[in-house]
Amino acid sequence: MTGRVLVTRRVFPEVTELLRCHFEVEDNPEDRILDAEGLAARLADKEGLFSMATDRIDAALIRRAPRLRAVANCAVGYNNIDVPACRARGIIVTNTPGVLDDTTADHAFALLLAAARRVAESDRWVREGRWKGWVFDDWLGADVHGARLGIVGMGRIGQALARRAAGFSMRVSYHNRNRLPEAVETACSARYAGQDELLRESDFVVLTVPYTPETHHLIGAKELAQMKPGAILVNIARGGVVDDRALIEALRSGRIAAAGLDVFEHEPKLDADFLRLPSAVLTPHIGSATRATRMKMAMLAAENLIAALSTGAPPNPV
Repeated sequence: MTGRVLVTRRVFPEVTELLRCHFEVEDNPEDRILDAEGLAARLADKEGLFSMATDRIDAALIRRAPRLRAVANCAVGYNNIDVPACRARGIIVTNTPGVLDDTTADHAFALLLAAARRVAESDRWVREGRWKGWVFDDWLGADVHGARLGIVGMGRIGQALARRAAGFSMRVSYHNRNRLPEAVETACSARYAGQDELLRESDFVVLTVPYTPETHHLIGAKELAQMKPGAILVNIARGGVVDDRALIEALRSGRIAAAGLDVFEHEPKLDADFLRLPSAVLTPHIGSATRATRMKMAMLAAENLIAALSTGAPPNPV
């Protein structure tokens, strides 16, 4: 063994077994939620941390973890970690890119289709016993095939989404901080557009950007007002990228037709008004939630932690 590590949440047994081949492991099989005090107490004597997106790793916590040398986040995003504070202490931070792109893109399309064809809303209608017969002009949704898809954030997940859109003959525009090389645009059958143009022209807008101070409330009242009447917004990025109150008002007023949301501000304490909006399709941050993908994520996080503490050169440093 080369040190002690903490695994903050329940993971697959295969993952903790791998870590125990290298470290003394304190894990959390009961999946108790660790508050800041509980996390600090458990981390005080640890060299390594296997963290989840629900764990806040800030400067105050780092000051109480004098032996900490590596944080392996089991997520592609790392907005839960104060990376500059870690760097100042020489703590290595890693994430798990690449292994969840296709699964998350699948879920984005599930939300898009469910919102367009009113799947969740009509499912509730049937379950409540309110369906009394077939009506020709009832439950009219929006066509997905041939529609204009706007992707905000054209990284790995955005590109995987664009490839799926080709199967629906969708016309794809994207907005990114940096324009992609022409070869990538061609492979994705996507054209670059400014954000304002993308919002004005798209029938569906999907958000896949990371959460940063620059992307906080990237979509607010102004941006929602720019969207086409009848357009649909899908957020699989992070809570906080969308101003939830502004989105609720846009849905309530009918300014946009629907939304498919996997992430929320202040989750899991989402704004209760979402629950009163039949046009909102809501899932509990499950974009990468298949067993195969979550296993890949956890194994990659474990491999990152092992390499960080043994060689100082993990495969996926932030």
